[in-house]
Amino acid sequence: MAIDAVETPLHPPTRVLLAPGPSELDPEVLRAMTLPPLGYVDPAMLRIFDELKALLREAFQTTNEFAIALSGTGTAGMQAALCNTIEPGDAVVIGTMGYFGERLAMMAERLGAKVTRVDAPWGTPLDADRIRDTIRKVRPRVVGVVHGETSTGVVQDDIADIAAAAHEVDALLIADTVASLGGHPLDIDAASIDVCYSGSQKALGAPSGMAPLTLNERAMERVRKRKSPVSNFYLDIPALEKYWYQGQYHHTISAPLVYALRAALLVLHHEGCEQRWARHQRNFAAFRAGIEALGLTILAAPQHSLYTVAGVLLPDGVDAGDVRKALLDDFAIEVATGLGPFKPRMLRIGLMAYGSQVHFVLRLLAALEDVLRARGHVFEAGAGLAAAQARWQTP
Repeated sequence: MAIDAVETPLHPPTRVLLAPGPSELDPEVLRAMTLPPLGYVDPAMLRIFDELKALLREAFQTTNEFAIALSGTGTAGMQAALCNTIEPGDAVVIGTMGYFGERLAMMAERLGAKVTRVDAPWGTPLDADRIRDTIRKVRPRVVGVVHGETSTGVVQDDIADIAAAAHEVDALLIADTVASLGGHPLDIDAASIDVCYSGSQKALGAPSGMAPLTLNERAMERVRKRKSPVSNFYLDIPALEKYWYQGQYHHTISAPLVYALRAALLVLHHEGCEQRWARHQRNFAAFRAGIEALGLTILAAPQHSLYTVAGVLLPDGVDAGDVRKALLDDFAIEVATGLGPFKPRMLRIGLMAYGSQVHFVLRLLAALEDVLRARGHVFEAGAGLAAAQARWQTP
């Protein structure tokens, strides 16, 4: 593109973001990003850090002293959790039930860990008995699991049982909550999770670019007693602790992203965690009812479903990429296709944070009806909308 063809000012298209991230933003979050920037160690910025620590503890449902937000996406949170707790040669057990569990295993291997994987078929949770037996046999230093698997919409609700098995052998339990924090019930203290990370752009309702991270004192002590330096300077937790708690320069944090995360966490605070989880559950149940009324299936069984992400399986002969393009081009609705083996036949739908609202569910179901009918899928007109509305009216 020639430089004189670049559009000035920028006018990106307006989309309805109903993919598994980024999610729709509350107007107050958008407003926060327009506020004047601050320097990375300005006293006012450090006061905002203190507010964020308290708000993050509420979101995580923890009393952990260490609770910060990394500069980076959820993948940075994953990398930080692993590179600070794993040293070369450590035995590590990773539970994989989808794409992001596999990424956990791959990262651990790159850090020089001896990784034992416990795999579950995509679309089902881990077998807690199997991973418990593996932990007892391997006796690892670290166990890593995904609480909410973005690639399939499956939740691992029995994470407390896995944590208990890890603690039997003095291992740390790391939990990925990128797709669940702020939208699906999780109390990390009650579950005895040692290290927990997330991402700002999903159920927390902020833009991408921040990765909430918390470690309990047991995990912090393990990090402080490492035999070797943390391999990643940018994600070194002791150095980040000095920045967030003592104001000692580490990197130049983005003030607008900090403001936006603060605003999003305040929205969560005012709604209340339990009320927010209930809203996500209610709207997801209505969406499932609408999808099933159209003759489609959600990959995760109801008892194993995240309230934030749905993996919708399309009819034979209907291509997910084609449906995604039609929703974007004709209705300005962004969804995602599947990952791995489900790429050609799955739509991944995100109903998270500000995007988990009745009108967004109805808008998406109406658009899907139009797109699917045009591709030869037969169903009763208006069935999806009627089923969703009926589900909302059920006590």
